[in-house]
Parts: sequence; C-alpha cells; structure tokens
Amino acid sequence: MDAFTYITVLLSIVLGLAITQVLLGFRGLILTRAKVKLYTPTLIWAVIALLVPIQAWWADFTMRQHPNWTFLALLVILLQAISIYMVAALVLPDISGEKFVDLREHFYAHRSWFFGAQLASVVFSLSKTLALYGHLPNRIDTAFEFTFCAGAMVAAITRSELFHKLLAPAFGLLFAVYIGLLFARL
Repeated sequence: MDAFTYITVLLSIVLGLAITQVLLGFRGLILTRAKVKLYTPTLIWAVIALLVPIQAWWADFTMRQHPNWTFLALLVILLQAISIYMVAALVLPDISGEKFVDLREHFYAHRSWFFGAQLASVVFSLSKTLALYGHLPNRIDTAFEFTFCAGAMVAAITRSELFHKLLAPAFGLLFAVYIGLLFARL
C-alpha cells in the first residue's frame, strides 16, 4: 500500500462521517417534520455542509502524486477533515427526544461555533497546500479561500437575520462557482 492510499483511508472515514452526520440530520427533519420549524438559511447551509466533504474528498485526490509525506502534512489534512466534520455536526440539531425544534433558534445558538469550524476548515485547506508543497494554492483558489474565510469571520460575529438570509445562498452560489472553476475535473 502506498502512502497516499494509507493516508486517505483515515481521511475518507472522517469525511464519510461528515456526510453521514448531515444525512442523519436531514433524516431527522423528515421523520419529525411535524415538530420542526424550518429556517431557509439552515437548510441551505446543510446542503453546503453535505457538498463540502464531497468536494474535499474529490480535491484530495490531487495529493496522490505527492512523493514525500510528513506527519505535519498528515496532521493538517486531518485537521481540515475534522473541522469539516464539525461543520456537518453543527449545522442541524439532534432531534431525538426533542418536543419541538426551531432551526432558526438552533442556527443562532450555534452560529459562532459553526462558522468557526468553517473558518478552521478553510485555514487548514490553505495550510495543507503549504505543508505539502511549500506555497499557497494558485491565485484563483487562494482568492476563493480568503473570501470564504472573510465570510465565515463576519458571519460568526453577525447576528443580523438579513445578513444570514443573504449570506447562505450567496455562499452556496460562490461554492458552486468554486467547484465549477477549479474542481469540475480531476
């Protein structure tokens, strides 16, 4: 087994758990829909939280040709996957046992942690390229990632409902463009 295959086994497990976490959240919403008050930004973030680990797994295939692996590189890659998992774990509430769930209330109660985990995932993404190759990603990728960082930082401290109602679809659109420009093909 080569180093890339060995490393990606653990990475795939963590990213798979992130996907599972979001899917379980959607399942909970469906099964308990009578006692859930929906909130559009939360639902948009949940879709994004489902796409991010898929995109990360897809993008990480480019590491297959990396010749020299270090523990630091492994650690940074794993920290990115863990922060992606935390985004997925925080986006939707655990509905079991709850009498009523308000997604808006959940969103604002965990907003800072959710966007903090998002910020961490982007910082670790940038750090991953530094740890592996000694430089930041290409300019377009770096520009997108700095934009994601700025958005997460502002969102973590902003309570404005209008801001969050606009940010979620804007972020989703920006993420779709990011994928389309940089990750449509391996």
